[in-house]
Amino acid sequence: MPASTYLSFVRRLKPDTAPISYREQARSAIGALIGIFVTGMIGIWPLGGESASLPFLIAPMGASSVLLFAVPASPLAQPWSLLAGNLCAALVGVTVARFVGDPVIGAALAAGLSIALMISFGCLHPPSGAVALTAVLGGKAVHDLGYFFVLWPVAANSLALLATALVYNRLVGRRYPHRHTTMAAAEINGIGFERSDLDAVLRDYDAILDIDADDLEDILRRTELRALTRRTRHLQCAGLMTPAPPALSPDASLTEVLRALRASQLHVLPVTDDTARILGVVTQGDFLGKVSWAKGRPVIGLGRRMALALDGAPAPNGTARDIMTTPVRCVSAQTALSEAIALFAQTGLHHLPVVNDNNKLVGMLAQNDVLAGLLDAAQAHGKP
Repeated sequence: MPASTYLSFVRRLKPDTAPISYREQARSAIGALIGIFVTGMIGIWPLGGESASLPFLIAPMGASSVLLFAVPASPLAQPWSLLAGNLCAALVGVTVARFVGDPVIGAALAAGLSIALMISFGCLHPPSGAVALTAVLGGKAVHDLGYFFVLWPVAANSLALLATALVYNRLVGRRYPHRHTTMAAAEINGIGFERSDLDAVLRDYDAILDIDADDLEDILRRTELRALTRRTRHLQCAGLMTPAPPALSPDASLTEVLRALRASQLHVLPVTDDTARILGVVTQGDFLGKVSWAKGRPVIGLGRRMALALDGAPAPNGTARDIMTTPVRCVSAQTALSEAIALFAQTGLHHLPVVNDNNKLVGMLAQNDVLAGLLDAAQAHGKP
C-alpha cells in the first residue's frame, strides 16, 4: 500500500477543529496549571502539607481542567456538570466497590451506571467516569474512606478547581459559567431557518453534541449572514428601497397619523421636519401601544403620558411627535445590502429609513425588499 494511503488514513483520524490562536492556547495551558496547583494545595492542606497515603488530588481533576480551562463554553464543562457529575460518579463508585468484589465487573458497572445517572440528571462530565473507576480501583486507601471519599477528596477537589476556573476565566475575559449571547433577532422574516427547525433536527440527530444548542444556532446564523454578504455585496439599498415614501410632520394629529397608517403599504411612517431630515418613525405598534380612545377619538394613553413625563418630555398634545420612536436606525442609499441584512437581524426591525449624506429621507427599505433582492441574487448566482 503506497505511503500516501497511510498518510490519508492518519489524517482522517485527526479531528477537523477550528483554528485556535496562540494566545488562546496559552490561556488554556496556564489556566490548567494554576487550577491543578491550587486544587492540589487545598487538597494537601488538611494533611499538614505532607503527601500521605490518603489521596489529596485525584487524577480525574486533570481531565476536568482540560474542559474548564480549554473549552469552558462546552456544556460538559459547566459548574453543574462538574459538581453533580463528579458527586454522582463518586457515589456510584463507592457503592459498587462495597458490594461487588470483582474489580473488573465493579469497574464496568461503576462506569456504565455513572453515565446513565449523569445523563438522567443533565450533568454529563467525561472525567466523572474516571472518578467512578478511582472509587473502585483506587486501592485500600480509597476503600477505607468509604462514602467520605465523596466529600474528600472528590467534592473538595471539584469545588477548588471550579472556584479557580471561575476567577481565572473571568480575569482573562471569558464568559464562565457560559452564558449565551447572540443576535437580538436571529432571523429575517422569510429568510433562513427558525429555532424550531434546529430543535427538530437535533431531536432527529439523537446524539450528545459537545456544544450548546444556543451557540450552535448562533454559529449557523452568522454563517448564514456571511453567505448572504458574499452573494449580495454588489447590491445597494438604493436599488431595492421604496423611493420617496410618505412622511408625517411631527405636528400631525393622531387622527391624521391613523389615516396615513391605514393608507400606507409599509405599516411604518417616517416623521420628518420641514427639510426632510428624519426625526423618528411611527409604526402600527406605536399607535396601538401608545394611544387610547376617548369619545371615539384617539388620545395619548396613560402609560405613554407617564413615560414621556419620566423622560422629561413636554406635555403631550396628541401629535405624531408624542408617539414616534426615536432614535431611528437608518441606512444610506449607498449602504451594501449585506449591511442592511445584518442590521435587520441584529435589531429585529422590519423597516429601515434610507437617508442621503445630509440625513434627509430618500426612501424606505423593507424586509420584503431584502427578500426580493436575495432571490434575484440567488438566481443570478445559479446561472452559468
